[in-house]
Amino acid sequence: MRVLVVEDDLETAQFLRKALKESGHAVVLAHDGEEGAALAREGSFDVMIIDRMLPKLDGLSLVRQLRSEGIRTPVLILSALGEVDDKVKGLRAGGDDYLTKPYAFSELLARIEALSRRGQLQEEPTRYVVGDLVLDRLSHRVTRAGEPIALQPREFRLLEYLMRHAGQVVTRTMLLEHVWDYHFDPQTNVIDVHISRLRAKIDKNFEESLLHTIRGAGYMIRAG
Repeated sequence: MRVLVVEDDLETAQFLRKALKESGHAVVLAHDGEEGAALAREGSFDVMIIDRMLPKLDGLSLVRQLRSEGIRTPVLILSALGEVDDKVKGLRAGGDDYLTKPYAFSELLARIEALSRRGQLQEEPTRYVVGDLVLDRLSHRVTRAGEPIALQPREFRLLEYLMRHAGQVVTRTMLLEHVWDYHFDPQTNVIDVHISRLRAKIDKNFEESLLHTIRGAGYMIRAG
């Protein structure tokens, strides 16, 4: 399991990294909300552990922002605020679970493992939405701002994969494996050609671009 820990207290962050690694999990640390947001967009995580009181961007605002960008990775919120109202606010912000400090590490571990299993068992949604772009998997219909967009089958699969990972960097290798279903020379321009065609269809004549090229990394679809 790959875990993103967003915690500004260095001692707590180091403890969590050490304990999670000893439990067999890969850990990436962020020490403020803005860094956490950037890492959440760039990496693929199974679970995120987010402290509620963070500098630059507080934990609840961070979770709301990630959810608004289409990032659905399960989130465990950590907080010293343990009143029922505090927990309700955390869950309504988009958190999947809420753990009050102080806590036993064994409980935290059990909770994130349960969140990871829940995420794996969730059915694929029938619709993906990023900003005003909507992809319906059942009808194979794509619209932006209510206007239909005609896509070829490969373009539809490409867009579906990008929207499934909205707000995250999708590499060329990931696209070759999951959209083309086989491996071949990563230097081929087939991806660039399809990305260019797709961008022309979903972004042309719109003020806001949704499909972005991340130099040296891959591609990302996101709103805002």
